[in-house]
Amino acid sequence: MKTSVLKKQLYSESAALTKALGNPLRLEILDLLAQGALSVEYISENTGLSVANTSAHLQVLRQARLVSARRDGKQVFYSLSGTDTHKLLCQLRAAAVSRNAEIGRLLESYREQKHSADQVRLEEISGMINSGKVVLLDVRPAEEFEIAALPGAVSIPVRELPKRIAELPQDCEIVTYCRGEFCLMADEAVAILRANGYSARRMEKGLPEWENSQLQR
Repeated sequence: MKTSVLKKQLYSESAALTKALGNPLRLEILDLLAQGALSVEYISENTGLSVANTSAHLQVLRQARLVSARRDGKQVFYSLSGTDTHKLLCQLRAAAVSRNAEIGRLLESYREQKHSADQVRLEEISGMINSGKVVLLDVRPAEEFEIAALPGAVSIPVRELPKRIAELPQDCEIVTYCRGEFCLMADEAVAILRANGYSARRMEKGLPEWENSQLQR
């Protein structure tokens, strides 16, 4: 094979990966799958897509080897193909924030409204887990909490928080977390908690980022 032909083929194969990532709905699906293996139906419900559209997007991601699939009875479960996929997603997100000031402005404005601009860094979390002086509140859907969670975390999905807020103590800080940096459930939870007299902050990123930070130690 000629060098020029090989070069074009290499770029063509690389472009297939970037094409799979060049869709906001597929990026949202990857963020969701960073929580663990999830069924097509669950992904559909949590992205607002039809099952057919969800399946189509998942096939594109699978062809790009960004996700893998397994069948359990009549259901098909998808997951990220490896930690490097999530790392790639984080790098893409970081690049987008650094090169597009509008993204940072939108997040900052939203978090100022929700009083969640003051965030807990990932490096602080391990100390908080060991101190027992804070409540780590997982506000993702219960299905995701059952897959994985921070050690000692309490699960109250953000939609249930107004009705279940009395379950939380008021004499210590509440640290909320959700799926990741672009997930806003933790910010919503902070607003609800502060409106009810609680001391609350959100974790700067999500559970997948914290898990990866532990693997890198």
